[in-house]
Amino acid sequence: MRLTSKVLVSAFLACLVVLVPLGASATSTPTPSASPTAPTAPATPPDGAYIGVTLQNSGDDKAPIPGATLSVASSSGTEVGEAVTDPNGRAFIAIPERGSYVVTLDTDTLPSGIQFAGSNKRTVDALLDGGNFAQFQIGVVEQAGPSLGERFAGAMVNGVKFGLIIALAALGLSLIFGTTKLTNFAHGEIITFGAIATYVANRAFGLPVILAIVVAVLASAAFGWLQDKFLWKPLRSKGIGIIAMMIVSIGFGLLLRNVFQYTFGGSRESLSQYVNQTRKSYGPFALADKEIAIILVSIVVLTVTCVVLMKTRLGKSMRAVADNPALSASSGLRVDGVVRSVWVLGCALTGLAGGLLAVNSQVNFLMGFKLLLLVFAAVTLGGLGTIWGALVGSMIIGIMVEVGTLQIGIWPGVPSSIKEVGALVVLILILLIRPQGILGRAERIG
Repeated sequence: MRLTSKVLVSAFLACLVVLVPLGASATSTPTPSASPTAPTAPATPPDGAYIGVTLQNSGDDKAPIPGATLSVASSSGTEVGEAVTDPNGRAFIAIPERGSYVVTLDTDTLPSGIQFAGSNKRTVDALLDGGNFAQFQIGVVEQAGPSLGERFAGAMVNGVKFGLIIALAALGLSLIFGTTKLTNFAHGEIITFGAIATYVANRAFGLPVILAIVVAVLASAAFGWLQDKFLWKPLRSKGIGIIAMMIVSIGFGLLLRNVFQYTFGGSRESLSQYVNQTRKSYGPFALADKEIAIILVSIVVLTVTCVVLMKTRLGKSMRAVADNPALSASSGLRVDGVVRSVWVLGCALTGLAGGLLAVNSQVNFLMGFKLLLLVFAAVTLGGLGTIWGALVGSMIIGIMVEVGTLQIGIWPGVPSSIKEVGALVVLILILLIRPQGILGRAERIG
């Protein structure tokens, strides 16, 4: 009986040992089952300096790109931090200090179907104690540029257009030099005068660009008449030498340049029309409407001027005075009247060049001064004092300025900032072979 009691007690205690843990587990808080992943909270910028990146598909949907991994390293290669873009496509990575950092995008973490162009690394110069941002081209397909033939055709068209504008100014300069033997260093300011007159007539008086250019040409012609009457004729009457008159032209150019800067300002201004025009394709060429107008107007005006100089009585008188002023005066020609007509015609052509240049680009008080060297080069290259030489030299200079920037074969191309250098090199080479210019006469030199 005593043994049975012990057995029962032992069995009871064993049951307690087994049942107590089971009861405890049954009464304890149940472990929650795995639930779906909650949406990631939008990233917030950290305190202090950081680098921020926003990834967005540049396609039609403009959707943000979440889940992409970005890492930041210092310029020495030390890892700084890593982040994953939030649902808005943003990620912020704290940086210890300002400096240069390299941000790397792990392209393997981009969603499938996303196109990536360019390098997956960006260098960021962190100059702020707050946000410094980097951008990546997402959804942009890198396209091949135009072929060499297309670039050459475009450069040729631009060269012809630029050469025709130079030709108008060069013809005016050549006429003045041919009749007076004066190398007019203020000729560039006449170009600027024509451009500013076009701008004032268009923006201040509200005239259409075509009428504004007509007004500018008339104003330039009047300006030439005033120059000869009150400046150059008195100097000629007093027997001032050509060298002294050339120095006067330098001072007169400086005066006009400062007057333009004071009245017009130093900023670049555009006309109210024909500012931005889409180019249309014409076979191998692409031209805007204003470029076609510039080319056509230049060709028509140059043709009419050459016909006038070759066929009319005024043109024959100008050529006679250019060849021998004394003989022309003894033959009954009014040399002063012919010279004044040359100044009027030369300044009108130059003012037209300035007006067309204003349509082609922008108006600035230095635009004529920057073009003066190319005008001199065109006249010298073609032959001083010759009409056709000025036209030929202008076309060569204009084409060389534009075509010289192309990279062809081993030729690296002239940088656009100094593209005039190529034309001037051609000028030097040709003058070494033919000092009088392409169409000039040897007796004109000296």
